[in-house]
Amino acid sequence: MATFDVPAKSSGIAQLELADGLRYMARQPILDLRGQVHGYELLFRAGPEAAFRGDGDLATRTVLDNTVLFGIEKLTCGLSAFVNCTMESLTGNLVHILPPSSTVLEILETLEPTPELIECCSSLKEAGYRIALDDFVWKPEAAGLVALADYIKVDFIETRPYKREELLKRLRGKKIKFIAEKVETLEDHQQACKEGFTLFQGYYFCRPVLLKNRKIPANRFSYIRILQLLHDDPLDLGELGLLVKQDASLTYRLLRLVNSPVSAIRQEVSSIESALVVVGEDTFRRIATLAIASELNAGRPPEILRMAFVRARFCEQAAELCGLGSTEQYLLGMVSLFPAILHIAMPELVRALPLRDGIREALLGVPCLESSLLAWAEARERADWEKSETIASSNGLSQVELIRCYGEAMLWAEAAMFSVA
Repeated sequence: MATFDVPAKSSGIAQLELADGLRYMARQPILDLRGQVHGYELLFRAGPEAAFRGDGDLATRTVLDNTVLFGIEKLTCGLSAFVNCTMESLTGNLVHILPPSSTVLEILETLEPTPELIECCSSLKEAGYRIALDDFVWKPEAAGLVALADYIKVDFIETRPYKREELLKRLRGKKIKFIAEKVETLEDHQQACKEGFTLFQGYYFCRPVLLKNRKIPANRFSYIRILQLLHDDPLDLGELGLLVKQDASLTYRLLRLVNSPVSAIRQEVSSIESALVVVGEDTFRRIATLAIASELNAGRPPEILRMAFVRARFCEQAAELCGLGSTEQYLLGMVSLFPAILHIAMPELVRALPLRDGIREALLGVPCLESSLLAWAEARERADWEKSETIASSNGLSQVELIRCYGEAMLWAEAAMFSVA
């Protein structure tokens, strides 16, 4: 059984075991009206097929037993976990390994609302589970399930506006929270809010509103300059230290990170200079980039920052699998979400950083070796299993090893979020 270790921290993240049967795992945030994370949909697959396999085979049991049972609270940061269920996983008692207080069982749209299914959901509801109806479209025979539902999820792309309006009007007054799925743009989000949805799932929150000729904000340009200096080899500690010290908040974040489990050092440090000496240049670059990203994201919903941490750590960890530089890949993963944080276009950001052509092209979306890990991570965020498999195969990469690195990155990101809070 493959294992990996992450730094321990006060919330209890220590170790997560990944079984050989695990091949596909992802999580997608569900956001509220304020942009805060309400919960995560955990997506588990025993293969690249579109549906959850709850048929009791060894691979699926291993996924549930090892990843869900022992890692579900860590993977969801203690928030609600939304988990897809088939008839077999419901009636076969597989879902009972999930903690009722933090689990929302998603009833797939492919399930017929038979008396057996309704009775099963009723029993699960009495046991403390919450029920969500996935990709829901109204039909009279579904009334029994609607009566049990805590959430109803509506596909915002596939469902026409008048159908959504009819659905919300029909169920108005019921204690049901409506989730708009596949909300891909700011316009989608605004429309969903107007229609009465209060929860949202999709990619919109990572897509910045790009204003024509928008420049890097003046009060953030010093951070870009620090990123430029961090790219130099060797580091110019004089200029770097001066810039960092001019920003008390950044200095505080940097020293917190250096003294946290994220950097995995045993010696306490109290200055920028001593931090560099103790952790070394490569680790200092990583920690400083974390601190800058955290400061840039101050005052914004934390989910973008969390995703940036996951991407950065994943790209760093997986770099050796394809012969790429880990420090450079870490920067690539982190900077890939800076446009969403700063609300500027990627070309504008790329022009401000002294990057190699390969990394520059990767950030601009050009397919190349340097972009392969980032592209895999982006596919994983969307639960696009087929694309992630294609990327791995075309680059001669082990999907099992990529999954291992991604799982470790998710847990490491939580330790980092705790350290910069």
